[in-house]
Amino acid sequence: MTDVWLWSAAGICAALYGLVLVERPPSFLRTLIKTVATGALAVLAYLEGGGPWLAIALALCAVGDAFLAGDPKRWLPFGLAAFLAGHVTYVLLFWREQAPAGPAFWTVAPLVVLAAAVMLAMLWRSLGALKPAVVVYVLAIVAMVAASLLLPRLRWPATIGALAFMASDAILSFDLFKGAKLLGSPRLTAWAVWFLYFGGQAFITWGMLR
Repeated sequence: MTDVWLWSAAGICAALYGLVLVERPPSFLRTLIKTVATGALAVLAYLEGGGPWLAIALALCAVGDAFLAGDPKRWLPFGLAAFLAGHVTYVLLFWREQAPAGPAFWTVAPLVVLAAAVMLAMLWRSLGALKPAVVVYVLAIVAMVAASLLLPRLRWPATIGALAFMASDAILSFDLFKGAKLLGSPRLTAWAVWFLYFGGQAFITWGMLR
């Protein structure tokens, strides 16, 4: 029964943040709702036997959510650091359950690396002093996605989640550093960033708890 309540809390907070609060100015309520959405998944992972690595990764991402719910110009480096730690933890988690590399890995992993390289090249001049941090961050998320491609077939939702997480980060990066919006729409961009991100976290949680 506890798992139902936690999934519900995460889903309700995610919907409330994405549909109501995502475009509003920073506030305590906005930060709280955003953090609880992922934080509830961290508690769920801990209570449902997902192991410490899954709970820690989700908790670190929840901390990143709290930072990024504020002013990005002030809190972006702290948010990047929290998410970087979360990605590294996910790599360790996925690596512990790796299976032999199959066709999916050899097909998708090179495309992920290529996409990350193209993204960095397009953003490079806009990164300023954050260039080293962004490079390390991109390497970490590429490693996370690559490790997810080595998971056993049973864990397929986690692989989908990792890919969604990377897509969200790509859209957010172009928004933050280039001011680029999906179809020129700030609202569509905000929705894509949030729901791809939260959906990714939910799929990772589901996949690793199966």
